[in-house]
Amino acid sequence: MKRKNITPVMVLALAFFTADIAKAQTINYREEMRQFVIGISNYARAAHPNFIVIPQNGMPLITSDGEPSSPVVTNYANAIDGTGIESLFYGYPRGTRKTPIAVQQPMLALADVFKANGKTVMVTDYCNGKKALDASYTNNNAHGYISIATKVSLTRIPKYPAQPYNVNNNDITAMSDAKNFLYLIDPDKFNTKTDFLAAINATDYDMLVIDLFFINDGTALTADDLAQLKIKHNGGRRLVISYMSIGEAESYRYYWNKDWLKKDTRPVWLKTLNKRWAGNYAVEYWNPEWQAIIYGSENAYLDKVLQAGFDGVYLDIIDGYEYFEAQQTP
Repeated sequence: MKRKNITPVMVLALAFFTADIAKAQTINYREEMRQFVIGISNYARAAHPNFIVIPQNGMPLITSDGEPSSPVVTNYANAIDGTGIESLFYGYPRGTRKTPIAVQQPMLALADVFKANGKTVMVTDYCNGKKALDASYTNNNAHGYISIATKVSLTRIPKYPAQPYNVNNNDITAMSDAKNFLYLIDPDKFNTKTDFLAAINATDYDMLVIDLFFINDGTALTADDLAQLKIKHNGGRRLVISYMSIGEAESYRYYWNKDWLKKDTRPVWLKTLNKRWAGNYAVEYWNPEWQAIIYGSENAYLDKVLQAGFDGVYLDIIDGYEYFEAQQTP
């Protein structure tokens, strides 16, 4: 077999390839996500000191190595007000079944680390039927977590119970005051934004997690809309938090550029499609170009949230680091 000659071009290409691999292997994906969240928090709180920051999932980031007994990462803990957890008692890995104990116990242990450090724990359980709904609320309340039990789609205001769990007419001015919350980020069951706002205004939830945009027509909620939403039906003040995905790009967002999917114009930070969620793409969330889409200019996502008058952000796909860790060579 004739040996192929190695050309200078081949040597240079190999050098670049090797450098890329070395760079990928030196990235601490968890720390990059921590720093992204910290950057978002610092930026928002520079404008609004009491701005609330809540990462959803990605709970291992609270300690140095993800173990509940390990040291807490102080600068990350100081940047956030709580944590959102999905499927703690119901809904893992999907659907509305009970979450297996083997999955639940590590989440409980980490949730208690957040609690011990003065952070509010918000649980979204996906379940159906009064027995499961009651069990979800009872279990979460016993642990000192605030919660909502709902179907997976997050498209409706739950009909059961008729009133929010632990309903009250208190003024909620900090996340730690809240005793319940509504999580409704896909309002496609509402014909108009007016209908959507009216339905929420008729509730007594202490805290709302909603989208900046009314998805059906793409219009953003205004400061006047937010002023209405911040008053519970019973007269108490409540907090209104904006959902914002930072670990994936969404093709249905205002910032999306259709040319990003073309071979010659695809950004280096845009990765593969999430096959479970249409239009969602993994991103290199540490890339400055992606971070600039999220915050730091008038047209950035977080800046629009701040301009509308939200009390905080609910950051999704915090566990996006798992996508990159899974691709690392052993």
